[in-house]
Amino acid sequence: MPPRTVTFRAATAAAVIALGATLLAASPQAGAAAAEPAPVTDYCQGQCDDILPPGENGNATLVEILGNKAFGTHPAHSDDQLDRYNGLVAGHTGLTDQKLTEFFNDASFGVPKDQVESVTSPRDDVTITRDKASGVPHIKGTTRYGTEFGAGFAAGQDRLWLMDLFRHIGRGELTSFAGGALANQGLEQQFWPQAPYTEADLEAQVEYIRTHEGARGEQAMADAQAYVDGINAYRDKSKNGRYFPGEYVLTGKIDAITNVGEIQPFKLTDLISIASVVGGQFGGGGGGEVTAALSLLAAQQKYGVAEGTRVWESFRQREDPEAVLTVHDGTSFPYAGKPDKARGTALPDSGSVTAEPLIHDRTGSAGTDRKAPVKAPAALKKAQGIYDDGVIPEGSLPGSGSGAQRRGMSNALLVSGEHTASGNPIAVFGPQTGYFAPQLMMLQELQGPGISARGVSFAGVGMYIQMGRGQDYAWSATSAAQDITDTYAVDLCEPDGSTPTKDSTHYLYRGTCTAMETLERTNSWTPTVADSTAKGSYRMQVRRTNYGIVTHRATVGGKPVAYTSLRSTYRHEADSIIGFQMLNDPSYVTDAASFQQAASHIDYAFNWFYADSRTAAFYNSGMNPVRAADVDPALPVRAERAYEWQGYDPAANTAAYTPFAEHPHSSGQDYYISWNNKQAKGYAAAGFGLSAVHRGDLLDQRVSKLVEQGGVTRASLTRAMAEAAVTDLRGEQLLPELLKVIRSQPVTDPELNSAVQQLESWRAAGSQRRESSPGSHAYTHADAVRIMDAWWPKLVEAEFRPGLGDDLYGALTAGLATDESPAASHGPSGAHSGSAFQYGWWGFVDKDLRQVLGRPVKGPLARTYCGGGDASACRDALLASLKQAVAEPATAVYPGDDNCKAGEQWCTDSIVHRPLGGIAQKAIHWQNRPTYQQVVEFPAHR
Repeated sequence: MPPRTVTFRAATAAAVIALGATLLAASPQAGAAAAEPAPVTDYCQGQCDDILPPGENGNATLVEILGNKAFGTHPAHSDDQLDRYNGLVAGHTGLTDQKLTEFFNDASFGVPKDQVESVTSPRDDVTITRDKASGVPHIKGTTRYGTEFGAGFAAGQDRLWLMDLFRHIGRGELTSFAGGALANQGLEQQFWPQAPYTEADLEAQVEYIRTHEGARGEQAMADAQAYVDGINAYRDKSKNGRYFPGEYVLTGKIDAITNVGEIQPFKLTDLISIASVVGGQFGGGGGGEVTAALSLLAAQQKYGVAEGTRVWESFRQREDPEAVLTVHDGTSFPYAGKPDKARGTALPDSGSVTAEPLIHDRTGSAGTDRKAPVKAPAALKKAQGIYDDGVIPEGSLPGSGSGAQRRGMSNALLVSGEHTASGNPIAVFGPQTGYFAPQLMMLQELQGPGISARGVSFAGVGMYIQMGRGQDYAWSATSAAQDITDTYAVDLCEPDGSTPTKDSTHYLYRGTCTAMETLERTNSWTPTVADSTAKGSYRMQVRRTNYGIVTHRATVGGKPVAYTSLRSTYRHEADSIIGFQMLNDPSYVTDAASFQQAASHIDYAFNWFYADSRTAAFYNSGMNPVRAADVDPALPVRAERAYEWQGYDPAANTAAYTPFAEHPHSSGQDYYISWNNKQAKGYAAAGFGLSAVHRGDLLDQRVSKLVEQGGVTRASLTRAMAEAAVTDLRGEQLLPELLKVIRSQPVTDPELNSAVQQLESWRAAGSQRRESSPGSHAYTHADAVRIMDAWWPKLVEAEFRPGLGDDLYGALTAGLATDESPAASHGPSGAHSGSAFQYGWWGFVDKDLRQVLGRPVKGPLARTYCGGGDASACRDALLASLKQAVAEPATAVYPGDDNCKAGEQWCTDSIVHRPLGGIAQKAIHWQNRPTYQQVVEFPAHR
């Protein structure tokens, strides 16, 4: 298939000529026409839609990159879904079923003949047909191998550079591959310690799937090999034909004139490496027990052990009776709850905790952002320094950046047929995986023996559709984050029997003094055209034990220990391939029950949702370890056999896992919502934040109202999602209580009274962060939004810090940030990331204010904090913090960054697709919405 480009202006062509005629590469040759596979029936009948901005095409030649930098031109299909995605902000209020395709792609199977843009046959048993509208690859094979080979070839066409980046991120080799920018250093330092492996470890995981999963495991690895073969076929063709991604030139991998250089071949273990990044960040859960222990200790030091524990538990809210639920029919699924009397808890001695050192032997620019730009050819000047801030800017990838927390960021809305206009279930759902150019996922359709689906797959592990639609059903997921990661305190020892210290590198394992295994990565870099970071190097080192990776050192009862992190999916990064294989198999998934069984074979922690013409359903997946009786999973536990996971075998990191029936699941409930909220009663929260106010409330209240009214349509359910996507959770859920306290007496200060009136008007209008008119780049209630953005962190501090004290307040905010508004670039999500209001003190503020107002509170805080529980004092504290907020200028509230000037409110909120390659995209209106999204309603079934 030829590289997909747009026509450049004459000046662009001149710049190209300066590089030499060799860059004007010949088109790759198509193979012989493949035999037509058997047709499939599309039971959605035109009622399945999807969207994945900015566009399908994620590869760009050097010519195209230079054109983008010089003139803002874009390769074909690299940005043609961006405006439709953005347009829903203004267009959702008048949305009808007929207008859905103005904002979404038609996700029907196949491509009508008059809509075919190109057909490529990389082998004689597969075709890749791309449609004119979006350039999505529709892969049809007559053999299983050919189908998967075609999937790999199409992945190479659309995401070759991105896949190369992510295999190096997973292997902890990003700086050596892409440059030593400080953000690159930070990224590999955060990701690699979570899943450090030797090459033998990666090979063992491939073999484990092949030998432990029966015929499906053998087929999965055969499919994966065919996929890798397809990637490598495109890699070779694009290199030889000189239409490979231009980033390889800019990072010094290939010479632009001579074509000397290499794109390293892909191999099966690269897929395990990529899976460790994807699954670990979006499908993990639990962990953080050391941070939790420190906040518990701070509470106990302030209030005493008993009262401090009671206070801490009221903030921890493992089982908040007011939390919004996905399964809301009262069914309980007990897991990871607080034991009545915990055994084996290993709290550190006060002041003894130190983080395990990761970086050693720094040279040159390591640990700094020192630049030493190379002398770039004149024709490459426009692209110089494109990676100076890193290939993935700090904080933009979920789970990365300073103070990062694992983010879920996906949502789902489903309504059962008894409440829809058609009598068929309707679903609006999708994953929010951040905003990148290109996206981490790619759209594709796969049709071949035993495979029939369209949807998205993460680039590099796209053997199967991971979220999408089959012939008569659709499915999607949200991150679940239940507790599948524990922290153990391993006693340190010395092999000669001498007294151990915190620095000891041996530990007691079932009574034997055992050496920790040392895993290392040494990375070095030199400046390139793309990354000007000066020459440097360092060595990353982690210690691995039979209880996981060492994260901290401390003393417990005066004796030295190492705290380790043990994740149930460690050493099983790609085992979930079996579940995805089942989801793509039309002979396996035939109804909601078989879908749930397929989802149960996915080991990562996800909430899975399903809809066909008859049933909407839900299943929570994950390798939930069965813990020893009375072990508290929220805190570190002693590394002794009595407290290990039941059936634990460290060699392959296997244990006993909770059975299918104990995972939250449901079929046929009136409706389902999920926005990374609590799944069901009894399913304990793995961290802070699943409380009385959660962004899931924005969906639940809207969908429940639609269900009560009846006659739900695809458009009305999409409108509910889109309205929630531009709503400020604080304004809708918390401002009424704040105003109730403030308005309990007249506000005599004219300036404050004016601010309160602005907030009241904003709340009455729906608390939205939305343009006054399309393209105005100014919010309708801009002043009220600014006041709330400035006020929220100040009011939380004014409400809680005086009562908690500095130490405890600091410890609790270390476990849960107070704010995550779109403008809170300091929050866990970073700036311009779209996802907002997942983590914050919303529930704490809500409960505390209701306690002040004397209203009923289920699961109250142990104490009332605002004004020490006095309503008048609370009002004074809120007004004082509001006065500070009103006085704060917009330039301070919105301080500006590389994308926005100081004071630019709309721009600060806006979504920016972070360029992972050389092509940049325009900013779009903020939406708290999935990146990839489906709107589906099946009218028929097999």
